[in-house]
Amino acid sequence: MSKQGSTQRFWDNFHGPNMGYIEEQFEVYEENPSAVDPSLKDIFDEHGAPDWMKTSPSVETNGAASPSERDIAKITSALKLVEAIRRHGHLQANIYAVGSDERPKTNLLDLETYGLQEKDLEAMPAEWVWPDAPMKLDNALQVVHVLKERYAGTISFEFGHVNNENERKWLQDKVDTGSYQVSLTNQEKKQLLYRLAEVEGFENFLAKTFVAQKRFSIEGLDIMVPMLDHIIQSASGDHIKHIMMGMAHRGRLNVLAHILGKPYDRIFSEFHHSPDKELVPSEGSMGINYGWTGDVKYHFGARREIENGEQSATKVTLSHNPSHLEYVNPVVQGFTRAAQDDRSEPGYAKMDEDEAFGLLIHGDAAFIGEGVVAETLNMSDLPGYRTGGTVHIIANNLVGFTTNRRDGRSTRYASDLAKGFEIPVLHVNADDPAACLSAMALAYEYRQKFHKDFLIDLVGYRRFGHNEMDEPRSTQPKLYKEIDEHPTAAAVFEKQLQDESVVEEGTLSQMKEEIEEKLRDIYNNMGEHETAAPDVKDRPSGVERDLDEIQTSVDIERLRGLNEGMLKRPEGFNGFKKLEKILQRRAKMLDEGQKVDWATAEALAFASILEDGIPIRITGQDTERGTFAHRHLVLHDVETDETYCPLHGLDQAEASFDIHNSPLSEAGVIGFEYGYSVHASDSLVLWEAQFGDFANAGQVIFDQFIAAGRAKWGEKSNMVFLLPHGYEGQGPEHSSARLERFLQLAAENNWTVANVTSSAQYFHLLRRQAAISNQEEARPLVLMTPKSLLRNQRVAVDGDAFSEGKFQPLMMQPGLSQNKDKEKVKTLLLGSGKIMVDIEDKVESMDETFETIDAVRVEQIYPFPDQKLADMLETYPNLEELVWVQEEPQNMGSWYFVEGILHKLLKEGQIHRFVGRPHRASPSVGEPNIHKTEQNRIILEALQMSKGGETK
Repeated sequence: MSKQGSTQRFWDNFHGPNMGYIEEQFEVYEENPSAVDPSLKDIFDEHGAPDWMKTSPSVETNGAASPSERDIAKITSALKLVEAIRRHGHLQANIYAVGSDERPKTNLLDLETYGLQEKDLEAMPAEWVWPDAPMKLDNALQVVHVLKERYAGTISFEFGHVNNENERKWLQDKVDTGSYQVSLTNQEKKQLLYRLAEVEGFENFLAKTFVAQKRFSIEGLDIMVPMLDHIIQSASGDHIKHIMMGMAHRGRLNVLAHILGKPYDRIFSEFHHSPDKELVPSEGSMGINYGWTGDVKYHFGARREIENGEQSATKVTLSHNPSHLEYVNPVVQGFTRAAQDDRSEPGYAKMDEDEAFGLLIHGDAAFIGEGVVAETLNMSDLPGYRTGGTVHIIANNLVGFTTNRRDGRSTRYASDLAKGFEIPVLHVNADDPAACLSAMALAYEYRQKFHKDFLIDLVGYRRFGHNEMDEPRSTQPKLYKEIDEHPTAAAVFEKQLQDESVVEEGTLSQMKEEIEEKLRDIYNNMGEHETAAPDVKDRPSGVERDLDEIQTSVDIERLRGLNEGMLKRPEGFNGFKKLEKILQRRAKMLDEGQKVDWATAEALAFASILEDGIPIRITGQDTERGTFAHRHLVLHDVETDETYCPLHGLDQAEASFDIHNSPLSEAGVIGFEYGYSVHASDSLVLWEAQFGDFANAGQVIFDQFIAAGRAKWGEKSNMVFLLPHGYEGQGPEHSSARLERFLQLAAENNWTVANVTSSAQYFHLLRRQAAISNQEEARPLVLMTPKSLLRNQRVAVDGDAFSEGKFQPLMMQPGLSQNKDKEKVKTLLLGSGKIMVDIEDKVESMDETFETIDAVRVEQIYPFPDQKLADMLETYPNLEELVWVQEEPQNMGSWYFVEGILHKLLKEGQIHRFVGRPHRASPSVGEPNIHKTEQNRIILEALQMSKGGETK
């Protein structure tokens, strides 16, 4: 066989784009053989130039011209252009209603960039560059025009970052074929125009009627309301039970009126703030406030039920949202997961992704600027937090308050953060209603098919300032000159419909007059009467109720059965031997003469709550094992790495038990769990901080939602926060859970704050918290939990304390109070948590009798048990002083909270004083030896063994 024949057959293996690549590489090889890949160099050394490069210009083969060397290069360039249109079409897309001149120029879609002219593309068959085109196209130039229309029109796409090939191909097929696009009949177009007129008319009416009042108008993003109409109709048609929505202020009143069905008169009444008059909503409309202190009108949420058949309905819930705009995101995700979970059976709750989905509307500046957004997006595919896909809309008005895009983000688009989580992104011009509805249709279809997040960047503008009292022309003069000259969305759409002969001139004006008249009639028919100055509403009776009388004890035999059940393992399960040995010790803890430790008390509380039929969900960064290796509620098979939760195999369990290690997030996870607890009000939801100090990072959630949500919005939660707290020489970030902050926020029985020193106290608190699930008495529990005390035998107690007792807000100090002659007592120590156990240790190690000192542990700091303490003080006839002792610095911990309470309890001649660390900027020292010196000084001073003094 000749070498020539062999070479010809070799080059027959190359086709299409590969031929162009080989040509390019051979030209490099001709100039410098070492510049190409060694494998290609070997091929060119053996076979020389590709045979098609040696042939004369096109020869006829089967009646068609064979491509020449130049043709191949052009085809390769055309293929690159087609790929660039799909990948980078958004860079030239017509997605800006105004402000498009700020967009950086690009040449990635220009023919010249690829060495092409229109005549080159006209000479090229369409199938060479788009083999499976959905329509008949004659040449590659037509392909380029069609794809630019699809990828660079008023709607554009970014999904090249989606690594799942099936998803990416599905998205490309949808866009290539245009099959996602919504087709409207003439009647539907008229209805859409009327809806836009309603949106605009509502804002105009508010502007004229309530001059210079804040409303955060939707104008410039009007199409958002019809977009929400569209997705709600789709979800209702699919019999989805819940749509959970969260959104910021922009357009919120319009969404409340037109999506949630909040009566116009109710909204109007909230605008009227005259001191001596109150507008009264008509009979049957909603009341004025949800909580008792209320909130501003654009923070409130609402619920609406949409019938979709005789047997089912879709509930649309818009979450209440404070001015920390994006912090509602994880709360809504918690709502959604709670609606998806079936908690009625033992084991993990069974999740159905089609029961509910989340819909979040973000601000463009806040989406990229607020860290809680990234925290929430990160949860989207985690087992304990996923919700089967959220539809995100960025209400993009190009300005963050007064800050321009170039000062507000380091990315090209506000949506770029989402790309890191492989979320498909779609940019759409808010002035093109059909494109916007099509965007919503694609987002919903993608969510339903792949159960993953999808983001729509709705690019519009803000017709007025951040609120209606701002003047934006002083900070964005050029942009607002363009906005002032730009017609409204309804006017733009009317012009389009006139061009299509769907409506006649003047149609929009007629619609707006009709809407104005309707709103004016509603406003004029509202009652107006003289009232006294408005006052805060009374709190519900359940909020006022004391929880001390709730019975939480459990029969000892029942506890033994539960304890035994938790020590069972599935057949063939290979537990970690060292750990199993530790866990087996729990078997005898309820026996006479034995003591139940903290971890066992918690497990028994959980088991008994599950037996009562109350579901439990507990999460945190190391919660399955416990940060301090005490819990071990998820066991790992050492051979297979499969897991087993002892509470899942419990025969007595009547409800689900969810336990998950969380991502390294506080604000996002706390918000999620809060949302879950609000929606799943029949459950006990717990969040555990790795160290209590880390709750700092969730302060906005504590301040805006947990502490005040009931008072502002009537939102009930009985969530539990486990915050490891105690001074053990581990430095500033591993000592204090910032107890003082929770006490500063404590009022109106908004939560319980406790710092307990016995495993039975913890057991009873958890059971009490479960007992108020779904009750009017529901309120969160903030619990300072132990670290070193977890294994301290002074915290462990007899089994009788679980079967006979209940939670005690005050406890007598062990070691000091036994057989005490109370007539001799002159000093009463009061304190909570670990310092009291340290004092107990010290007293036991000394020979002193301490006849003049007694001590009481304040186990519940809020609500403070002042009446119980007052009754107790009556038993000390010769008492001279109350001494509050704490390990935290004087400006932290409980002192400033209790000082006034103690002062009111003093009788004539009595004093109260503080023993603890002096005022500090940092919660604790960083050096263990200095810590020990300080701690010892506090204890000795409390016991009056030393006058104390500054630590050396």
